Amino acid sequence: MKTTQSPPVGIEEGGGDGPVATTAGAAPQSRKRGGEGKVLNVFSHGMLILWAFMVVMPLLWAVMTSFKDDRSIFTSPWAPPDKLHFENWSRAWTEAHMSDYFLNTVLVVGGSLAGTLLLGSMAAYVLARFDFPGNRFIYFLFIGGMSFPIILALVPLFYVLNNMALLNTIHGLILVYIAYSLPFTVFFLTAFFRTLPTSVAEAAFMDGASHTRTFFQVMLPMARPGLISVGIFNFLGQWNQYMLPTVLNTDESKKVLSQGLVQLAVSQGYKGDWSGLFAGLVMAMLPVLAAYIIFQRQVVAGLTAGALK
Repeated sequence: MKTTQSPPVGIEEGGGDGPVATTAGAAPQSRKRGGEGKVLNVFSHGMLILWAFMVVMPLLWAVMTSFKDDRSIFTSPWAPPDKLHFENWSRAWTEAHMSDYFLNTVLVVGGSLAGTLLLGSMAAYVLARFDFPGNRFIYFLFIGGMSFPIILALVPLFYVLNNMALLNTIHGLILVYIAYSLPFTVFFLTAFFRTLPTSVAEAAFMDGASHTRTFFQVMLPMARPGLISVGIFNFLGQWNQYMLPTVLNTDESKKVLSQGLVQLAVSQGYKGDWSGLFAGLVMAMLPVLAAYIIFQRQVVAGLTAGALK
């Protein structure tokens, strides 16, 4: 009579394919990998905390300094203000004409952002959805526009706007901002429109919708995450733009916020009104921070939509 022997150490009985060898060192290896993962996790979190500290601390320091008086800025730069000096903000808003600079910037950036998203989305939709002779050539022209240094176009732009009577005007600066932002917008949205399903557009065509109606009522709402993402990037670039308005907009009454901050830094530097300068700086930062905080989820969704579809 045969007796059933227990398998040797390291051998398990298979379901029908014979004995299966077990890895005796699996537990130590898993513990080793777990230890390495914990070390990597701690290191990555430490680097993120360090990076957040390096980014957030200057912002908090600027906000804190904007509520100090000039003496406290130099005697105790890292201490909190003894009291909140709101007169710094009112002085920068009225006497330093930050209100005029802020309004001009809102008009320029708002108009250029709307024009960039409208024209860029239309061009990107056509390049992504329709095949025609020269499609790739036009697409690569937009890509080439991203690599063209804007400093080389300053002199031609100056004479073009001067000949068209658009120099030192709000609408002239809006047109320049649109042309400056279109290459990246078309590049970004073309890749995004290619990820959208074509079945929805085909169903709209079957129902008798025109190309225009399909684009504005069907495809454009579906591309909302991509529009918000590229809109935030364009907003940041246009809000902080300094070179173009400095060359093309020298009228004191038409200057934008970046020009106003430089003028405020120069003028207040001689007067010693550093508190007013920091108040103006924080005024320029707040809209950018607010826009990113409000739309941060949409920005992430727009950046990852192409990879998930």
